[in-house]
Amino acid sequence: MPNAKQTEQIREGNGFIAALDQSGGSTPKALRLYGIGEDAYSNETEMFDLIHQMRTRIMKSPAFTGEKVVGAILFEQTMDRAVDGVPTATYLWETRGVVPFLKIDKGLEKEAHGVQLMKPIPGLDDLLARAAKAGIFGTKERSVISAANPGGIKMVVDQQFELGAQVLAHGLVPIIEPEVTISIADKAEAEEMLLAEIVSHLDAVPEGQQVMLKLTLPEQPNLYKPLVDHPKVLKVVALSGGYSRDEANAKLAQNTGIIASFSRALTEGLSAQQPDAAFDAMLAEAIDSIYAASVAG
Repeated sequence: MPNAKQTEQIREGNGFIAALDQSGGSTPKALRLYGIGEDAYSNETEMFDLIHQMRTRIMKSPAFTGEKVVGAILFEQTMDRAVDGVPTATYLWETRGVVPFLKIDKGLEKEAHGVQLMKPIPGLDDLLARAAKAGIFGTKERSVISAANPGGIKMVVDQQFELGAQVLAHGLVPIIEPEVTISIADKAEAEEMLLAEIVSHLDAVPEGQQVMLKLTLPEQPNLYKPLVDHPKVLKVVALSGGYSRDEANAKLAQNTGIIASFSRALTEGLSAQQPDAAFDAMLAEAIDSIYAASVAG
């Protein structure tokens, strides 16, 4: 059973969810944007040590608290590590007041039927049990839609909700993330199809349980309002999807009841070379702007 106080914090949505979940494939790019080139590490262990240092710096920054950051999505290795000697999920909730989530997908299959399904997740039940024991509130799992292909979109949503049921069975709340690529010509049509598929699947969610949805900011403002209002949906959050922070914030503010779950848009401009005062000031400015867009609707 999800923590009642954490559930209420997410439901109220008075802030946004930080995505700190870059995995092996996306970590080199995240480090480059942070000012750390690939010549700074010689293996995966050193790479993950560096990204954990970056995440720790963000989590310990004065502005990174539950006052404006209601939740944070972690990579598995981040969950397994500590901040100031305290397990990361415990540190987030007990020290910062931030609800911890865990990214569980293992990447994407090759594109077929205009979509990329999730790869198999070996040992998922063990991971979910470990996450629940570690104090994780929910999970996040990502697929990608790159065309308005009704068959492909149905496959994505089928897989997402099947996995969501497995997560719910462990007492965790799944963040279902069928991302629509922002650059496709038929994005609006794909979003209409996605909405219809999600609505059709929500009825199968057991009474007394809820899922979360992480969606690309839609072409039509408030397209996803039926999902925001749906009794089986705890919260709808938005990914930045490649938009700049200003673009993402402007689009987010047009969508009532949806809050942000940004990754690159949150860390935009942060650098390992910045003194702590400059780093903290820039992060606080980013948090303030994303918070404002999240609560505007």
